[in-house]
Amino acid sequence: MRVDEFDFDLPQDRIALRPARPRDSARMLVVEGHAISDRVVGDLPSLLRAGDVLVFNDTRVIPAQLEGKKGEASIGATLHKREGPREWWAFVRNARRVREGDLVDFGEGVRASAVAKDQDGAILLAFHGEEPVELLLERAGQMPLPPYIAGKRPTDEADRSDYQTMFAREEGAVAAPTAALHFTDALISALDSRGVRRETLTLHVGAGTFLPVKATNTADHKMHSEWGRIDATTAERLNRTRAAGGRIIAVGTTSLRLLESAADEDGTIQPFEGDTAIFITPGYRFKAIDGLMTNFHLPKSTLFMLVSALMGLDVMKSAYAHAIREGYRFYSYGDSSLLLPNA
Repeated sequence: MRVDEFDFDLPQDRIALRPARPRDSARMLVVEGHAISDRVVGDLPSLLRAGDVLVFNDTRVIPAQLEGKKGEASIGATLHKREGPREWWAFVRNARRVREGDLVDFGEGVRASAVAKDQDGAILLAFHGEEPVELLLERAGQMPLPPYIAGKRPTDEADRSDYQTMFAREEGAVAAPTAALHFTDALISALDSRGVRRETLTLHVGAGTFLPVKATNTADHKMHSEWGRIDATTAERLNRTRAAGGRIIAVGTTSLRLLESAADEDGTIQPFEGDTAIFITPGYRFKAIDGLMTNFHLPKSTLFMLVSALMGLDVMKSAYAHAIREGYRFYSYGDSSLLLPNA
């Protein structure tokens, strides 16, 4: 499909720069088949059934945004995928000034050498010293806010908690699984009372999720791979849920992409550990999930393509037009949507 088919006009004032407080007070657009209704995230328990299961991503965002110097040149690096104990691929600002073997000083005693360059311009950085890289990043790094937020205001201390979900356990993401930012202890208690279960998986979200689609046709776009894991016990419980008639609702496109990567053609979810670069566009047959809770996505983005594959492009364009008219807040700190294709 042509990428421009996924374009739409979004006023800049619809981009949320801070999250709703409390988190579960955010608005939620519910799309059931072709029907659209306006709710809030706190209504979620009433929209699900006993026996349904919500699947969360327990990845934890690391402060992966670094600013440094190579000689007199200013270098910005956003880590996006771990390659080894001390090696990370990074998207680098001013990358033309960095050659293989060059040393970049990020301050606070944090230094790294450029050891390789990828075809897409990413640079493999090897961090010096004995300390775990996570500790180095805590000293010198900042939370890697999406460019559509970071371009409008500086990152601050509030983002350290705001840009982290309540499920965050496994360190390694450089972008938050933002659909789960809306959850609170009170909402989880209400879901428990409703009989809605929850499971977790891990997908370390990479900075590639922010990259624009430069191809003119979806068939020519290459996704960046991300590492994920679903353990055998979790896979077994999810399959039992489906067998008992419960629905699997992915919380976030990251959870959805990993579930679909792990599913057989008959929809059985297998244990999974490794990289996935799954790219979901209209025409894809969903095997593992029955619904999706997700924030609002950028025009012409791979994530808007994904929700269009789930619900239909015309349905999602109509839903987004409604959301823009009604003042919904977009993107990572914005409002939510609940997409149920088979209602």
